[in-house]
Amino acid sequence: MINPDDLEHCRDAIRHGSLSFHAASHLLPKKVRDPALALYAFCRLADDEVDLKADKVRSVLRLRDRLDRVYEGRPENAAPDRAFAAVVADFDMPRALPDALLEGLAWDAEARRYKTLGGTIDYSARVASAVGAMMCVLMGVRDADALARACDLGVAMQLTNIARDVGEDALEGRLYLPTDWFAEAGVDVGAFMADPRATKDIRAMVKRLVMEANRLYYRSEAGLGALPVGCRPGIYAARFIYAGIAGKLTRMDYDSITARARTSKAQKLGWLAQSVGRSGLSMVMPRSAVLYANPVPEVQFLVDATSDPRERPRSDKLFDVLAALEHHSRAERGGLNQTPASLS
Repeated sequence: MINPDDLEHCRDAIRHGSLSFHAASHLLPKKVRDPALALYAFCRLADDEVDLKADKVRSVLRLRDRLDRVYEGRPENAAPDRAFAAVVADFDMPRALPDALLEGLAWDAEARRYKTLGGTIDYSARVASAVGAMMCVLMGVRDADALARACDLGVAMQLTNIARDVGEDALEGRLYLPTDWFAEAGVDVGAFMADPRATKDIRAMVKRLVMEANRLYYRSEAGLGALPVGCRPGIYAARFIYAGIAGKLTRMDYDSITARARTSKAQKLGWLAQSVGRSGLSMVMPRSAVLYANPVPEVQFLVDATSDPRERPRSDKLFDVLAALEHHSRAERGGLNQTPASLS
C-alpha cells in the first residue's frame, strides 16, 4: 500500500508537472488513480532528472541505481521512490517496462538522433508506450491485443510531444525528427539546429509526424473498449487531450518553432465530458476489428513482457548503453579524453 503522505506528494508533483495527465486522472477510479499518480510521479522525476540536469550521464546512472533499489524492495528515502516501490510490489510490475523507460532516457543522455521514423517510434516506445503498458498492469489488463492498442496510444502521445516541441528541442540541442526527412528535403541538419526556423520544409516534417500520431490515435481507440469500464473515461480523456494538441498544431499550420501549441482549460473540460460520453457508447458498440491488428514492431517487446508473466532476461541493449554511459562517466571523472563511440 502507498503511504498517504507519499501519495499526496505524488499528487502535487503531477498537479504541477503533468497537466494533461492530471486532468485525465480525475476520471480514473480511485483504485487505479492512486497507483497511477505514483507511477507518473516516478516517471516525471526520471524525465526531469535527465532533461533538467547538466550531467545527464550521471543522472541516468543515478536513476538506474534508484530503480534497482525499488525492485530490491529498499527504495531511496524519497516519496516517489517509496510510492513506486509499493506499486511494483502490489501489482507485480514487469521489470522490462521501467527498464525500457530507463533505456529511452539513456538514449537522451547520449543525445541520440534517429535516422528513420522507425527510430523515432523506437524511442517513443520506450519513453511513452512503456508507461502505457504499466498503466495497463494497474488496470489488470494483460491481454496482448489491448496492450498493443495501449502502446499505439503511447507512441501517438510521444509523437505529438515531439511535434509540439521541435523548436524548443532544437534550442537545447535535441532532435527527434528523422534525419532522413532532412536529407529528402535537402535541409542541412546542422544549419537547422544552429538557427531553427519554421520553413515550409520543417512544417511539412511536423505535419508528417502529426499525421502518423493521428493514425495511431485512431488505432488506439479500438482498444479502449477492452479496458475495465471504470477506466475507460480516464484513458479516453488522455487520448482526446493529447490529440487536441495535435489539432492545435494543425491550426497553427504546423509551426512549432515560433510558438508552442497549447490547449485551454475550457477545451480540456470539453474533452473530459466527451470522454464520459464515448465511454458509455463503448459499452453498447461491437468491438472493432482493429483491436486485433498486429502491434507496430517497435512495441512488440513491451506487449510480450506484459502479457506473458514468465520471467525474462533483462535487455542486453539496455546493459550496453548503460555500460557506455558508465565508461564515459568514469573517463570524465578521471580527466581522460575518452568518449565511447555511442556518445561521439
